[in-house]
Order: sequence, then C-alpha cells, then structure tokens
Amino acid sequence: MKTPVFTGACVAIVTPFRNGKVDFEKLGELIEMQIAGGTDCICICGTTGEASTQTVEEHKETIRYAVKKVAGRVKVIAGTGSNCTATALDTSTAAEEAGVDGLLMVTPYYNKTTQHGLIKHYTYLADRLHTPIILYNVPGRTGMSFTAETYAELSKHPLINGVKEASGNFNLIAHTRMLCGDELNIWSGEDGMVVPLMAMGGKGVISVVSNVNPRLMADMTHLALEGRFEEAADLQINQVTPLADALFMETNPVPVKEALNLMGMDVGEPRMPLCCMTDAHREMLKAALAKAGLL
Repeated sequence: MKTPVFTGACVAIVTPFRNGKVDFEKLGELIEMQIAGGTDCICICGTTGEASTQTVEEHKETIRYAVKKVAGRVKVIAGTGSNCTATALDTSTAAEEAGVDGLLMVTPYYNKTTQHGLIKHYTYLADRLHTPIILYNVPGRTGMSFTAETYAELSKHPLINGVKEASGNFNLIAHTRMLCGDELNIWSGEDGMVVPLMAMGGKGVISVVSNVNPRLMADMTHLALEGRFEEAADLQINQVTPLADALFMETNPVPVKEALNLMGMDVGEPRMPLCCMTDAHREMLKAALAKAGLL
C-alpha cells in the first residue's frame, strides 16, 4: 500500500502575471488564501498555472517560491511533465531540490508515444528521482491515454505514487482499481467527477474550482473521505457543478483567472496564445459567481 502524497483537496493554483513577469507578491497572497481556506495541497505550475508558457527559469523560480512560501504548512506538488524526457528530468530535479512533496507529470503530449513508450518514459524518470511521482492523464489535451494495464505496470515502481485522472473514463478507473488496488492512488482531475471517483476509492481532487472556493472543495472531499457520500454528493451536485460549468466555459485557465479578477484578486491576464474571455461569457461567469456568493 502506498501512502498518498496528499488526501482531500489540492488547488491547481493559477500563476498571476504583471507586466509580463510572474507576480510573486500576488502568488503569495493566493497561497495564503488557499491555506486559510482549508486546502490540503498546492499544485504549482500545472496546466492551470500556465507552465506551458513559462520560461524554464520562470518555471523553476515559481516552484522554489511556492515551496518557500508554504513552508511546510500543507503539501506542495509541482507540474514537471514534458513531451521531452530529458526536459522532464531537468525540471523535476530542480523541483526536487526545491523541496516539493510530489511531482505531477503529464503524459508526453504531441509525440503520442505508445503504451510501451509511456512505461519507458516514466520508469526512466522514476529511476533517477527521489520524490513521489503523480502521473497525469488528460487525453483531451494530450491526445493520448494510459491503459489500465500500463497503470498496473507503472504502479510496481515504488516512486510512482498515483495518478491525476482527467479522462472522465470510469471504466478505465474501475479497471485500474481492479488491477492496481492500493499500489496506485487516484485523484480526480475533473471538478465535476470528484465524489463519484472518490466513491471508487479516489483520494481527492486536484482542482480548478478550489482557486475561487477552497473551503467548498475541502469540505466536499473530506466528507467523502469520511464516507459521508450523501452529504458530499449534495455539495458536488448543487454547489460544485454550477461553478465548474462556469469555470470551464472557455479553455482553462481563462475563466478562472477572470473569476479571480472579478473577485478583486487582480491576477492579470493569461499569457498568449490564451486570451481574455468574450464579453458574453464574462457576464455568464459573473452571474455564476454572484449566485455562489463569491462576489
């Protein structure tokens, strides 16, 4: 049985930008808001954190800052995956040296390697690192998915701790649980499917919604961890779902950064090629935030 890197709610935190640079002062404010709101873990430089448009040094510096700011109060995991194995190793090594608790590694996008290639890629990295690895399956962005059999093979490595599952494929999740048992922890990578996944043995969520309402996601996941699924499902259906719908009406993290700006957090705009929301969508988002009591 592998002890999960974290249980409960992890925020896939945005990266605030100002004048073309990372706004570390604002990032610090966001981290403090998350910790005060009950978040169990900070995921820095993930998809929502726009790691794909950060320079290599920005990426490493942002991870170092987050670890220092958190100062052990909650767990920190860092997005360090790449479609280049050597780049993933370099970024992961730097994150490891910074003191992160876990490394989140997306499948190699664009290359679309085989399942055998996935096993070689992750095994190569795990053999050279010392920090627990969380695989990241998000075929809607990468164009490829793990199979349950590949999960089972990778779960044999002591350093491969689990997977952030954002495929929406519950058949895959069921077969993964069947083959891997407690040797591969599973976290939801979709805010809309947290409670169902946790009912199948999931350990929590790496969440976009947590950016705007950390307490809601923490409460929901902790209810599920306690086996109080009826109460957790009520939050999932009636509070999380409308927020998730609003925060994914355009490509993440465009709406969540707009939401934080509407809430007065002033996190700046996404970096190109992402751009600001349309006026119509902004009004829909504003209405959803108002209904949720977040404005």
